[in-house]
Amino acid sequence: MDFPKIAMVKNHIPAPEAVDVPFEVRRGLDALNLTNKVKPGARVAITAGSRGVTDMRAAIATVVDYLKGLGAEPFVAPAMGSHGGATDQGQADMLTHLGITQETVGAPIKSSMATEVIGETSYGQPVVIGRDFVKADHVVVVNRVKPHTSFRGVVESGLCKMLTIGMGKHAGAKLAHSQFYAHGFEQVVREIAGVVMDKVAVLCGVALVEDYREQTAHLAVCGPREFMKTDSEMLQKARRLMGMVPFKNVDLLIVDEMGKNISGSGMDSNVTGRVMNQATPEPTERQFKRIFVRDLTPESEGNALGVGTAEFTTRRLVEKIDLHKTRVNCLTASVPEKGRIPFAYDHDREAISDALSTVGIEDGSQSRVVWIKNTLELGQMLVSQALLAEAADMENVEVVGEVQDMPFDEQGDLPVGLFTR
Repeated sequence: MDFPKIAMVKNHIPAPEAVDVPFEVRRGLDALNLTNKVKPGARVAITAGSRGVTDMRAAIATVVDYLKGLGAEPFVAPAMGSHGGATDQGQADMLTHLGITQETVGAPIKSSMATEVIGETSYGQPVVIGRDFVKADHVVVVNRVKPHTSFRGVVESGLCKMLTIGMGKHAGAKLAHSQFYAHGFEQVVREIAGVVMDKVAVLCGVALVEDYREQTAHLAVCGPREFMKTDSEMLQKARRLMGMVPFKNVDLLIVDEMGKNISGSGMDSNVTGRVMNQATPEPTERQFKRIFVRDLTPESEGNALGVGTAEFTTRRLVEKIDLHKTRVNCLTASVPEKGRIPFAYDHDREAISDALSTVGIEDGSQSRVVWIKNTLELGQMLVSQALLAEAADMENVEVVGEVQDMPFDEQGDLPVGLFTR
């Protein structure tokens, strides 16, 4: 197989000035006049999810400090469904990997998978929420708002999804996902979030939107009755800032890393076009004929949900998979397909050669290849020579590197660390 030559391009994605997170969180909390609601000694649970959100630690630490100033006793509780292997310690370990500890945020981490039934939906299904949230005097929901990887709606990933899935722990998340088939994602989220807001003392929410550089571009603090409206408005902002691969009909997408800190699906389906969820149809056009994913991030703690959306991978990635954590997350989300292990190779050259041999081209040197760090960081990418003419004609794409051979080492592996944000 002849390999294509490649060159670096810069993908210019809109990016507003970054938000001063502590300042905006404090200003938003001030506007809610919480002194009339939070009494001295009140125990306040603050949610912490499993995603690698750049300013999540700063936002949580600011909320903690603010609540302490009101005389409250805040604590941080994982709100990540079944992630971390659905165990108390596993979820605490995941927060540690994300830099969220008692030392960094100023409040204890209370990780428990215990749940309670707090009500039911209009179609008779129980609503299950983590006991720590139910027993707290107040709950502050902190989450990033972004397009969901499997579902489309007026609200997707954000504050309401945290109420519905994250705060439900393993049992609640599994119940919610099982209802998406019959009732649809948005209806289930609206139903369960409504019950939670009626039965749990939700104090307020902090919603963050990141740009393609993973910097906070927008931030909103709101009361619980404004969660739906805030999620919807912030989702539209997130869509406008989201990075995409600007080329169509690509023979092979090479992804350096996947992981839960990058996307709930390991590789964001909004980028890859691989949904693999029976409750949501696949896109009518496939942008990438083949996907080769090279590694799993340490922050994933072995959870490789989403690896099944690629056809090719490496032995080093497979050896990092925690089969239990991956199975639990896939079954909870009702997406066993996403845990399938692709063809695994000892070296990158073999994987790329076999991938290109299956896309119907006679001359591999003319193949259309895109190489990215991950599906979150898309400001730079390497593209094959067959795409350079298209790149030169695109208003927001700039060719910034010289054409070169694919940089395989003596073992046939590609380097890492070629991309900057």
